[in-house]
Order: sequence, then C-alpha cells, then structure tokens
Amino acid sequence: MTGLDSALKGFSRVSVTDITDAELAARLAGLRARMAGQGVQAVWLDASSSLRYYTGLGIGLSERVHGALVLPEALVYVSPRFEVPKLETMLRLPGEILAWDEHEDPCAAIRARVGGTLALDPATPFLFASRLLPAVSAGPMIAAQRQVKSAAEIAIIQAAMDASYRVQRAVWQGLRPGISTTEVGQFVDAAHRALGLSPLFVAVQFGEATAYPHGVPYPQVLTEGDMVLVDLGGVLKGYRSDITRTYVFGAATPRQRALWQAEHRAHAAAFAAARIGAPCAAVDAAARASLAADGFGPGYDVPGLPHRTGHGLGLDIHEDPFMVQGNLTPLAPGMVFSIEPMLCVYGECGVRLEDIVHMGAAGPQWFCPPAARIDAPFE
Repeated sequence: MTGLDSALKGFSRVSVTDITDAELAARLAGLRARMAGQGVQAVWLDASSSLRYYTGLGIGLSERVHGALVLPEALVYVSPRFEVPKLETMLRLPGEILAWDEHEDPCAAIRARVGGTLALDPATPFLFASRLLPAVSAGPMIAAQRQVKSAAEIAIIQAAMDASYRVQRAVWQGLRPGISTTEVGQFVDAAHRALGLSPLFVAVQFGEATAYPHGVPYPQVLTEGDMVLVDLGGVLKGYRSDITRTYVFGAATPRQRALWQAEHRAHAAAFAAARIGAPCAAVDAAARASLAADGFGPGYDVPGLPHRTGHGLGLDIHEDPFMVQGNLTPLAPGMVFSIEPMLCVYGECGVRLEDIVHMGAAGPQWFCPPAARIDAPFE
C-alpha cells in the first residue's frame, strides 16, 4: 500500500453549518436597498453563483433562460415549465414562479415585469442579455455585497481550506519516485470526496513544467531533485478552497533554494501590505517590489511574476476583489482573497506559494499556515 492509499483511508467527512435562510433574506434586503439607492427597478440573476448567493438556489447554466428576477417587493423565479416540479423542491426562499414553454420568449416575459431600469447579473450570457436590453450592469451592486463575507461564509471557507490543506500535506508525504502527475491528481480528487468536498480542480507539475502558471498539457513522472508544484481546490456547500505548495522532491539545490526564498519574501511582502483601508493594488505592488529587489521583473516581465498577485475567493474560485495594479478598492473586514505572487523562470522552474487570507478588523489572517521552509512546507 502506498503512502497516498494510507492517507486516503484516514480521511472522513468534514461538517460545517450551511448559510441560513435568514442570511439569504438579509442579502436580498441589502440588494434591494442598493437598487433603491441607484434607481434600479429590477435585477436579473441568471443561473450563476449570484443566484445561489441571494436565493440559495443552485442550478446549471444551459441554453434556456432560468434564474430569478428581484423586484422591490417580489422575488420571481423564471423557469422552463418542464423544470418547475424539480424547481419547487429546491426553493429555499418563497417567490412567484414565471414558467415558460419552449415556443415562448422568456426574455419578453421578464421585460414585461420590469417597469423601470433593469440591471443584469454580469454572468448573464450574451445570448440572453442581448434580448433583455436596454439594461445596466448589476455587477457593482453584487460585488459590493459578495466581496465582504459574513462570519458564516468565512466558517465554511475555513472548513474547506482545512480539508484542502490536509490533502496538500498528504501529497507531500506520499510522493515517491516514478509517481505520475495523473496519479497525484486522482488522489487529490478522491481525497476531497472522502473529506466531503466536491473536487474543483487540481494541477500537478514537476521539474521545468512548474515554470508555467497553468502547467503543461501532458503527464509527467517524478524524479529525484524535481521541483514540485501542486495547486488544488474543492467545493464545500458551494464555497471554494484554493491552495498551492511548491517544494523539491529530495535535496534542493542552492538555486532552487534561492528561487523559493525570493518567492517566500514576495509572499510575505504582499501579506504585510494587506492592511485595512489600503487599496487592493498595494498588495500586488508589494509583491512586485520584493521580486524586483531580488532581480526579477520588473512589472510582468519574466523571470518574474507574469500575472496578478491574487483574487477573491468565495462561491467562485475567482471573484472580487482582485489584487492587481489599478484596483483602488480599499481592503475591508470580511474580504477573502489569495496571495500568490508566482515566480516564473521559463525553461528552469517556477515557485508559487498560494494561501488565502481573510481581512479581520485588525488586518489579514491566514486560513491555513503558510509554508515556512522549502524542506518542510507543512511544519
């Protein structure tokens, strides 16, 4: 039995309280207050994560219009008629159901219910959005709420992050010469299921392939001295986890240590810059300044950091707020985002240390312990 097989037998399902109906109702009340303040008569929520955020309803996107219309005094679910029996079993918040048959135009029915300005969920496909015009974007209103997490949301993300941290540690402990990236990926998915999470994604890279932020399109086999990069995430009650670790299988060379330490300094600099009231862009700038001081970059130049330093995390794996140049959104308590200033050296290797933080009243807090040393990333 391999180390990964043994680890899998030791996992059991995690438990955490779901978002309550009362919190969903409060979110809708907050959206309606923003609608009133901006003169918006209605907000269309497509089959997206925002529909789940406000109503608790999780449905898949398809070629058919399916979602909810938020009005000042009403919540109207819009559904293909043949889906209504299933929909009724899924609803958590009461509302009218506007059903449509295949020969009918649901967008015309939606427009008929709106007496003023309509704002669209930014996740609405153009196929539908173009038929709902004229309209404005509901993106700023939605982002203002979703990017500030409640205590219940943070608790779910914490449980998801704890689970994925255990999976990361098990991978590190269970690696062996000759193991393939495919085998590691299969273990990660199985481990998340054993812990009660739905697998979201896994990226496993060895050696030179670690230089590329999104990996390479072919499997690899592990050998002594390889840099190892494992990026993974799962889904728990709709909320995402996301964590990356990079280390060496075997003894690290002086060059590998130097690159890892440069990444570690940039990671720490970004965390230090995440202060209440500071703009999101300051987190990105701090990481780039640290890498530049170590001779990398500047800017997006490689060897260096070719992408943003971080992204928000919640019901989506990538959501507001983004830690990127030009984003002047001030950091506020409740924001949840990644810090991952990846150091890419094409043709050689890369190092990404990705951890998620949440902003407390006094500043940033890690969900999981960050890596301290290349030789012991889980001490």
